[in-house]
Amino acid sequence: MIEIKDITKSYGEGDAAFQALKGVTFTIEDGEFVAIMGPSGSGKSTLMHILGCLDTPTSGTYLLDGKDVSTFDDERLADIRKDKIGFVFQSFNLLPRTSVLRNVMLPLVYAGVGEKEREERATKALHAAGLTELHFQHKSNQISGGQIQRVAIARALVNDPTLILADEPTGNLDTKTGEIVLGTFQKLNKEHGRTVILITHEHDVAAHAERIITLRDGLIVSDSKKHARKHARHVHD
Repeated sequence: MIEIKDITKSYGEGDAAFQALKGVTFTIEDGEFVAIMGPSGSGKSTLMHILGCLDTPTSGTYLLDGKDVSTFDDERLADIRKDKIGFVFQSFNLLPRTSVLRNVMLPLVYAGVGEKEREERATKALHAAGLTELHFQHKSNQISGGQIQRVAIARALVNDPTLILADEPTGNLDTKTGEIVLGTFQKLNKEHGRTVILITHEHDVAAHAERIITLRDGLIVSDSKKHARKHARHVHD
């Protein structure tokens, strides 16, 4: 699904130039659950913006579903974001005095989808994110933080994206609620086959993914898969 090759990203010019990414290369297969982690200043936010087609690299290539999106202009990048990527942010970004169902339907309004289909797709996305119809008509300021984040996940799912990109999605949640939200991502990955990329600076959060890519000072310092040996033995048997 994703092929990143020799990606660099620089800001500023001359003596004031800062290189946030210094030649990053990796691939992510369809259906993987990957955490990208690193401390502040490691380059993970810059990489997240490039993966989410919110920014373009200074050099290198980014293939998403076989398309070299690193060469796309702003309009084509906007189309990729609309059609292929579902975003989940730390700050939720929901409309507070609007119902849960309408918050999830909103991207479909912009996409020109008819009202009946909007409601059907929003309902399906909310169920996939682990919410019951009991909450559909509640306003987003009337439900818990964990439920709000699951509404945000449903909104990310409603356009049936190829990729879910979650940026510090538990940053505003307590530990117990964060575990519930991370369990939702695991379920979406395992039961619904969604490709999930989780951006975090916390080891405990990254541990929920099947693979962890660690950045430091703009470079990948480790790329490890969980259960790799167990899987290999199983296949051998």
